[in-house]
Amino acid sequence: MQSSFVAEGMCADVAIHDTDGHNPHAHIMLTVRPLDDKGKWQYKTEKEYLCKRNGEEKGFTAAEFLQAKSQGWEKQYQYYVGKKKVYMPPSEAERHGYERANKYPKSTKFGRQNPITARWNSDEQLVVWRENWAQITNKHLDEANRSDAHIDHRNNAARGIDEQPTIHEGYVAQAMERRGLIADRCELNRQIKADNAVLLELKAAFTKISQAVKNTVPTLAEAMESLREKAIIINYHIRHTQIGKRIVSDFLKGLKAAYESYKGIVKQISTKKKERKELQKQKKSTPVLKVITHRNFDRRFAELTEEIEELKFEKARLLKTMERTDDKDVATINDSFDRLESALAELDEREKRYTAELNEVLRQYDEYKEQAKEFNEGEFGKARLDIRSDKEHNALSQISDAYGEHFSRSTFFSSRSEIDGKLDDEINMPAVRECVYQQRKQAHQQQKNRKSHEQER
Repeated sequence: MQSSFVAEGMCADVAIHDTDGHNPHAHIMLTVRPLDDKGKWQYKTEKEYLCKRNGEEKGFTAAEFLQAKSQGWEKQYQYYVGKKKVYMPPSEAERHGYERANKYPKSTKFGRQNPITARWNSDEQLVVWRENWAQITNKHLDEANRSDAHIDHRNNAARGIDEQPTIHEGYVAQAMERRGLIADRCELNRQIKADNAVLLELKAAFTKISQAVKNTVPTLAEAMESLREKAIIINYHIRHTQIGKRIVSDFLKGLKAAYESYKGIVKQISTKKKERKELQKQKKSTPVLKVITHRNFDRRFAELTEEIEELKFEKARLLKTMERTDDKDVATINDSFDRLESALAELDEREKRYTAELNEVLRQYDEYKEQAKEFNEGEFGKARLDIRSDKEHNALSQISDAYGEHFSRSTFFSSRSEIDGKLDDEINMPAVRECVYQQRKQAHQQQKNRKSHEQER
């Protein structure tokens, strides 16, 4: 705390939670606005004006502009150029006689961040703090004879780990789950954990197979059938991911369409309400003796009221479609768009990763297929068929355990058929039958010879 934060000029506060529960943890709260040498708060961001000189644009803070102004730099304002509003320096606008649209000068969107604050908020600084935390934690773990529980501040990619990290769920998502609802963040983490579990099993099996493969019928048959099993599992992941992408994409598309319709409905309601209000004003200002005119006003007023009610009904339907309770709740829909688009990007990345892994399995399978050409087709095919059923059952069990209630048997069999097509390695069944026949014939002859030998004795 002292060396990492306070020494940097930050104020640090620690809150330790759940010390006697199942999730002990601490929150470190820090100030992100630095103090100057007099103990006063510095700015976090400062307005930065985009000024122009001889066609060049450059940003200046208010203090910097005082000097820049004497060097010919001018702030830019919006001026009417026909119906458009265009930013330009006052000197240029005066030459053309343009009228200023407003008094606000052009500036950067978020201003200029204090360099100290920028460093505190940087990814590089976060890595330093995480490393310091890991070192201190591991030091105390060593003192408690728990070196086996060391932590590492680096992410999985930096540590050379292929496992996909889970995402932060947060209190809201966990509270939803406790109420029996399904939170998309928790659901995504469950999927990630299932994927990682299957991935670890596959890697361990593949390493074992690769080390054991020799140029013999049993070992090569085992290797090829294990690769086929792995390919089926990976292909199931790909298909499941593609289904997920389609579901999320369709939902996002429908949500955006509903939102656009909702905005149109809201605009129509507003327009018709204004028209109805104006109609009321006109009716009040119209003499009572103009009966026909008043009747027309009443008829149009009734039409507008009915149209508004129909639009409100449609708006209520769209709110239900968007899973929103009221107009205020619609303001959060952009968060849903961001979350769904992020989920789509994650699913797309996952599909690419699985596809690359499947291509590697297919490449290794082709190498084994070349080795298998030196064996008798019938003998080698029989060796593979003898273990194929167990391999397929193992693949089905792994996938069903990983996906639970989301497991699809039809997707599994479709994945198996698709992989067999990609492997393009159909077993020669006539040769297998001939091999079985010859083996039985040989066994029968051996039995006959043994009986004959026993009779002779």
